Order: sequence, then C-alpha cells, then structure tokens
Amino acid sequence: MSISCPQAVQDFLDNWRQDPLQAKKAFTDFQSFLASRPGVSLDFKARPGVSYSLRARHESQQKRELFVLVDVVDDEPESRWLSVCFYADMITDPDELGDYVPEGLMGEDACCFNLDGDDPDMRGYIAARLAEAARAAAAGA
Repeated sequence: MSISCPQAVQDFLDNWRQDPLQAKKAFTDFQSFLASRPGVSLDFKARPGVSYSLRARHESQQKRELFVLVDVVDDEPESRWLSVCFYADMITDPDELGDYVPEGLMGEDACCFNLDGDDPDMRGYIAARLAEAARAAAAGA
C-alpha cells in the first residue's frame, strides 16, 4: 500500500482538534482499513473549506481512477462530517442507507453514505461497503 502526501494527511489529522460529530475516528478507521488491503494505493486531496478527500484505487483497476472517495466535508471546520462515495455498480446497499447520485462520482452513477454523527451501526455498514468495493476493484471493476 502506498499513500501520496502522507505528511499532508498527518498534518490534517494533527490539526483536526474540534470533532463534536466524532468523524475523525471513523475517517482514521476507514483509512487504516483501506491501507491494509493488498494492492490498494491511497491519494489525499486537501481543499480547505470544502473537503479533505482520501481516494482509494486498486492496482487491478483499468478503467477507473478509484473505487471509493472518503470525503471529510469541511464547510464548517468545527463540525466536520464524512461523505463516503462509491461507484453504484461496485457495491450493494441492502438497507438502502445510501443516496443514489446520478453521475456523482467522476461522471458515473454513485452511491454515497453520510456519517454525520457517532453511529457505530452506520460505521459498520460503510465498512462493509468498503470491503465490498475493495473486492470489486481487485477483480478489475
């Protein structure tokens, strides 16, 4: 696993002090999970005031730049929350907890999940989608 801009990620995490919605732990848990997957590389894009994006890609993917986008939404830095988006055809959403977004991820249909509070069930649900998307990406999706 490799991550571009590891110092930028660390700086972002070190400077993330206010976290009333408990999004930081979920972000670091998702980052750790993705980093532990064989063949996965991570890219980090900082857009202060908009979002901090962790993008995961599998080396087997040929057509797509990523398989998940984990955004820390930064429109209110004192109250950040997560938006985790997948290509709609790479995951299932059996409990229909995601939002279908036509052309919402790199111009393709997406399924996005918001985590705007400390909800262990939702964190687990999103983690299951992460595993599902990682498997699909490893298969070349």
